[in-house]
Amino acid sequence: MSQEPRDQALPAPTPPARAAAVPPVPPQPPALPPAERVRAAWQRRSETDYIFDYWSALGWTVLTLGIYGLYVLYQLVRRMREHNIRRLELFDASIAVAWKEAGRRGVQEELRPSFERAAGHMALLRQMTQDFREPVIWLALAVVARGIIEIVAFVLLDQDLVTHDRAEVGVEYEISVVYAALGQQVPSPDQSRVKAPDNYVGRILATIFSFGIYLFWWYYNQMDRPNAHFRGNWPAEDALVRAVEALA
Repeated sequence: MSQEPRDQALPAPTPPARAAAVPPVPPQPPALPPAERVRAAWQRRSETDYIFDYWSALGWTVLTLGIYGLYVLYQLVRRMREHNIRRLELFDASIAVAWKEAGRRGVQEELRPSFERAAGHMALLRQMTQDFREPVIWLALAVVARGIIEIVAFVLLDQDLVTHDRAEVGVEYEISVVYAALGQQVPSPDQSRVKAPDNYVGRILATIFSFGIYLFWWYYNQMDRPNAHFRGNWPAEDALVRAVEALA
């Protein structure tokens, strides 16, 4: 006599796996067109190209028993870093404008060597953004080891100025060539403007044997030379913005 099979209890259904919680991604603002990036970088000039008045800085340093000198060091490090970042954006966007216009006119291949050389100089400027130049940390180090940190910072800042200006001259020259081919005049840089590196050993010895007095002159150089560099950039920068607006 056959037996009917017993009803077997079915296993409870497995609940679907819950998807991992993913935080919502906030909407990103649309990227600015290259011509607007050029103008935005140009408009930030007053924020990055800080101009020092040495005698005012010296006076406040004396009146505050050296405390204001810490702010001076902070600004010296900050302005070189921020200036380099701003100029990198200015050049990158202006090259993008020129590349697009060259494509529209069918001359990209003709101008490609200039674009490639400019890209090589731009790579050096980008590399500088990865250097250890956080002004807050340099300020903190100066509080702990006053004098020694200023000397180290001055050597690095001088090297930064030399490297930065040499790369800038290369980019500016190639930009002037490209924009001239597109019918816009952008001044060609004075390639002799790039300063030679300081005699660091001589300056350090002069600081030691003058019991720190020479450091005041070194401070002056660290303020005045970038001041002159910034002011020298501005006319060519203004001309580049006008050229970009003419092509946009």
